Amino acid sequence: QVQLVESGGGLVQRGGSLSLSCAASGRVFRINTFYWFRQAPGKERELVAQITRKGMTNYADSVNGRFTISRDADKDTVYLEMNNLKPDDTAVYYCNARGPVVKADYWGKGTLVTVSS
Repeated sequence: QVQLVESGGGLVQRGGSLSLSCAASGRVFRINTFYWFRQAPGKERELVAQITRKGMTNYADSVNGRFTISRDADKDTVYLEMNNLKPDDTAVYYCNARGPVVKADYWGKGTLVTVSS
């Protein structure tokens, strides 16, 4: 199994920056891709960024150019640097890790990001 623990959430003003971390432990070698999702109250969970083992990245249109996902393989940690934050970015952010089979799908408990106007 794989365990994921997010950290770094908090309150930030509009236009500010915040960096999230996702520490992975367990059988991390099973993971092909790490993802950051977010979910605001009353809304569906949405994908915001992803990174593969080879470092290929993708971003949602709503965050492209403002967010950067990265990884430190030696520390088994994935990061999400968020810049020029907007109130619409307010949500609980979740780290997700997936492998080659349906069973290999792991989630953290989430970290809350609140952006004030």
